[in-house]
Amino acid sequence: MQRITILGATGSIGVSTLDVIARHPDRYSVYALTAHSRVEALAAQCIQFRPARAVVGSADAADQLGALLRAAGCKTDVEWGEAALCSVSSAAETDAVMAAIVGAAGLAPTLAAARAGKKVMLANKEALVMSGQLFMDAVAASGAVLLPIDSEHNAIFQCLPQGYGRVPAAAGVTKILLTASGGPFLKRDVATLENVTPDEACKHPKWVMGRKISVDSATMMNKGLEVIEAHWLFGAPAEQIDVVIHPQSVIHSMVSYSDGSVLAELGNPDMRTPIAHALAYPERIASGVAQLDLTQVGTLQFEQPDFKRFPCLALAFEALRAGGTAPALLNAANEVAVQAFLDERIGFRRIDRVIAQVMEELPHGAASSIEAVMAQDALARLAAERIISG
Repeated sequence: MQRITILGATGSIGVSTLDVIARHPDRYSVYALTAHSRVEALAAQCIQFRPARAVVGSADAADQLGALLRAAGCKTDVEWGEAALCSVSSAAETDAVMAAIVGAAGLAPTLAAARAGKKVMLANKEALVMSGQLFMDAVAASGAVLLPIDSEHNAIFQCLPQGYGRVPAAAGVTKILLTASGGPFLKRDVATLENVTPDEACKHPKWVMGRKISVDSATMMNKGLEVIEAHWLFGAPAEQIDVVIHPQSVIHSMVSYSDGSVLAELGNPDMRTPIAHALAYPERIASGVAQLDLTQVGTLQFEQPDFKRFPCLALAFEALRAGGTAPALLNAANEVAVQAFLDERIGFRRIDRVIAQVMEELPHGAASSIEAVMAQDALARLAAERIISG
């Protein structure tokens, strides 16, 4: 019986994880659930799954959650704050952690799980984007098992040989091919993107996601962050990582080998597939996802990304090549700019301009410690806010 902590339980990944867990009560139990402010949704999850602990983002949210659980006769202990997140991630009672908190807020508890030697199911790409080598060093030092949840990285993981040691040449790997749907604006006239509304940007053609991730998909910053994540997960330099537009989202990613072979992982676009893979690895369990019928799909299309349409993708490649704290600057500026767009303070096409200006203005250094990374994160947020407000 694996005991699972889910960081970000009320988001789309957290909900899908609980769906898979509920299908296998003989294999999994829930140790802890966390959410930032969606108290009622978290309360319903706690009442159903009866975790030992629940964590929220503030004292007020903890009071509200505690009252709801007491009224329902649920004895889950309620805590709040970053220290509590790190505690449930590293607790001896936790076997595996689903890291699904969006953004930089997920770094500390995800790193805590890695340092504690847990099975870390990584859905929070920003944690690895920001901390890079520091995160991978923590995994190696503790003996943690790191399993990617993003459908693209999970697909790549499945297409690599067992025991792959993050050295592409030794395994005959020539390219990591990350597929991308292209988001809602793949064919829209670029000149009209200045007028995009938040609701339009959040209407992804294939995936149901939170608003921040949906905007990242529309700008393709989401794919850019995945490029950086792939570098750290699989040891591939920027030159060995390509992005391929694939609107059907049937092929989730591919690996090209020196003998001319290209291995791909295919499936219906449903996050329960990679979640089930990670939960049961190296076994396979039912995820609740329908089997793929290629005769119904009919056609698979591919094209190269247009960096003029998707400048955020180009900025991510630049940050990867620059190294050090450049990816942390990129991520922080993006988080601030996306929130400003969602709040209708800036237009859609200002997102990439704000990020580019932050990266031009702020010198980046070595990512020598988490403290150094977080200091750069804070500076980038201040710079982005100043640019937006100015």
